[in-house]
Amino acid sequence: MKLHLLGASCLLALLSACSSGEEEQTKIPEIPSAKQIPITLNCVASTTSANEKANVGTRVTDWGYESQDKIGLYVVNYNGTTPGTLQNNGNHVNNMRFTYNGTWTPDNEIYWKDESTKADFYCYFPYGTPADVTSYAFSVKEDQSTETAYKASEFLYGKTSGVAPTAEAVNITTKHMFSCAVINVKAGNGFTDETLAQSAISVKMNGIKTGATINLTNGIATATGTAKTILPLENGNNRSYKALIVPQTASGSNFITVNIDGRDFNLKKEFTFVGGKRHTFSVTVSKTSNGINVGIGAWEDDDIDNGGVAE
Repeated sequence: MKLHLLGASCLLALLSACSSGEEEQTKIPEIPSAKQIPITLNCVASTTSANEKANVGTRVTDWGYESQDKIGLYVVNYNGTTPGTLQNNGNHVNNMRFTYNGTWTPDNEIYWKDESTKADFYCYFPYGTPADVTSYAFSVKEDQSTETAYKASEFLYGKTSGVAPTAEAVNITTKHMFSCAVINVKAGNGFTDETLAQSAISVKMNGIKTGATINLTNGIATATGTAKTILPLENGNNRSYKALIVPQTASGSNFITVNIDGRDFNLKKEFTFVGGKRHTFSVTVSKTSNGINVGIGAWEDDDIDNGGVAE
């Protein structure tokens, strides 16, 4: 009886060893997943001048982003060496919102497709929900007389192409899509700097379309809608004003109106606003007119002061 039990035990041990060996031989090793590389972003607004950059009080509309500013990002992969096309949906990254707080943080972490596929990056400010990336509706404020309204009228756009996957932050420079009109009121015949300093002065721009459709694939803005009146922001306390204007050609007998103590002085002009440019209008108010001659200066300060007379 003991011999039978011993034999049975040996047989079980042998079968168990064989079974264990078969499992080890047929076990398929796990294949490690592809390495995911997070996409990080370094988005900056294009600078305009050394003087503005030195101004601690400047805002995104001048040269830098502020805390809690939000941008939208699209990422479009290449197909081999061929760039992809930005679509409303189906891109590698669709309108991911990033918030600035010293660094840019996405709502959800995003990754490169793999370790070799290049991509194009499309970025815009302020963040929104474009239904059509080729015709995104936006508008500047008619009343830009406050800092908040002026900033809300800004639209920035940037594209970085052919970026290879990297652990480093992708650099994108966003540029001004609209024009900046700077109006400087000067004393002419019948006025002095002292009398203007004691006067109640207001400025407005007339015949300006405030609506725009923006093509996020190429950064082109087109003016839409009917002409309106824009109230600019006082730019310091030296009788200077500024407003953001959708690129367009505007004209009128009262293109710029300067009201001094209840009396309107109108500047007649036809002018073409160019995106990304700062156009300077030095308007001389005069109780007698010697004609009008208003020039422009690029948004990249060119230190040109061109005069004009309004009556």
